Amino acid sequence: MTKRFGGLVALKDVSLYVEKGEILGLIGPNGAGKTTLFNVIAGTYKPEQGSIKFEGKDVTGWPPHKICKLGIARTFQTPKPFPNMTVYENVLAAYLFGSSQKKVTDVEQDITSILKRLGLEGKRNVPASGLTIYEQRMLEIARSLAIKPRLLLLDEVLAGLNPTETNQAINIIRELRSKDGITIVMIEHNMRAIMGLSDRVIVLHHGEKLAEGKPQEVANDPEVIKVYLGGVYA
Repeated sequence: MTKRFGGLVALKDVSLYVEKGEILGLIGPNGAGKTTLFNVIAGTYKPEQGSIKFEGKDVTGWPPHKICKLGIARTFQTPKPFPNMTVYENVLAAYLFGSSQKKVTDVEQDITSILKRLGLEGKRNVPASGLTIYEQRMLEIARSLAIKPRLLLLDEVLAGLNPTETNQAINIIRELRSKDGITIVMIEHNMRAIMGLSDRVIVLHHGEKLAEGKPQEVANDPEVIKVYLGGVYA
């Protein structure tokens, strides 16, 4: 796919796939086009060229609410909860709006279960504006889980977390794949986390795909090292 903003080519002929049940890591320097790629997949932007297929269905240009109901959820690099609504109300809004593959009669049980597994059960009646950075990021995941996604796009969900919080979040991400069977594509600058979690890693640079492969292959790629550390290290 290709996506332009005026004269700026944010994505240029980027092709990728993700297998069902896979964790795909997406890395690259700031401005590489990673979040733009998520925005195109989620329907926020329409690509000038190329197509997006989900489970064999062409969803190119679909609006975000239709993409959401199809089973594709995403978090945001900067958490975007409804600040004056409680944690429970934030998840409830996503639950009622999102995927139709659930019974509304199960709402209390489902939301309580989501909040408990993300460590937010004790904050269910707290306004979202009163949460810590870690709790806000867990709320982002909670709202995504409320639509019962089959594909989850995580945009720097570990950013700003301390080592203990990072490890907790990593365990939650692993569980989403192992217990829930959710396919995950994640943007992350934490190299230890992304290399430890991902089955495959794709590197974007200036809107183009620079490298793709197993984590160790990508970590040892001279072009990837050059982009991150400079030619002397490569």
